Amino acid sequence: MTALALTMNDSATMLRRNLKRAVRYPGLTVIVAALPIVFLLLFVFVFGGTLGAGLGAPSGGRAEYVAYVVPGILVLAITGGAQGTAIGIAMDMTEGIIARFRTMSIARASVLTGHVVGAVIQTLIGLSMVVAVALLIGFRPEANAGEWLAAVGVLAMTSFALSWLSVAMGLWTRTVEAASNVPMPLMLLPFFGSGFVPVDSMPSGLRWFAENQPFTPIIETVRGLLTSTAIGSSGWISVAWCAAIALAGYFWARRNYERRPAR
Repeated sequence: MTALALTMNDSATMLRRNLKRAVRYPGLTVIVAALPIVFLLLFVFVFGGTLGAGLGAPSGGRAEYVAYVVPGILVLAITGGAQGTAIGIAMDMTEGIIARFRTMSIARASVLTGHVVGAVIQTLIGLSMVVAVALLIGFRPEANAGEWLAAVGVLAMTSFALSWLSVAMGLWTRTVEAASNVPMPLMLLPFFGSGFVPVDSMPSGLRWFAENQPFTPIIETVRGLLTSTAIGSSGWISVAWCAAIALAGYFWARRNYERRPAR
């Protein structure tokens, strides 16, 4: 077998290990969806009437706001999944299993790849729970099959990028507790973007930040696809942001993995 084939085979083995962990601890998947669902219900039923009226839609209310806020909630769920990924890799580093993997004849990259791909699958399952709740409370997307597939692709791409970044964060920290805290700023970015209110309504300084941070084009792309409206340049900007985050996370993770001794 070629080196690439061996790496892929080892990565598949590590993926099965992480999926078995997810099955053994289903609460980790539920956690990905739990907080976003709470925020979804809170913003739609408590603030939805007022915020929906501010969108300028004909009827102006919760029906318009739930369509607006769901993409932001989905991205928020992905950031929650990133936190779980950081915790998982930190647990492996502190419990000694990584030390054993390093003594085995397996591709070094496969250990990290298994975590990342497993995290993406787990996050997508959590996102399906969020979408199910959104549909129950009145979310009515206008997307066709192709637009749905594209939206899922954007969400998976975002999860992949943030998973590499969170793996790097988990390797960089020294304790599981620290690994649970370091990714938390990522959860704030959807609030400081177009996830919950249009950026046009923000003060000039905050508006500049919202327009130039990575989550705003991602949210706008998902929103455009689900509502079957034009996404403009946000699609390409989203791809560029995700590629940059994934590459930075990958090289940072590899560096931390090679340099940090497993305990």
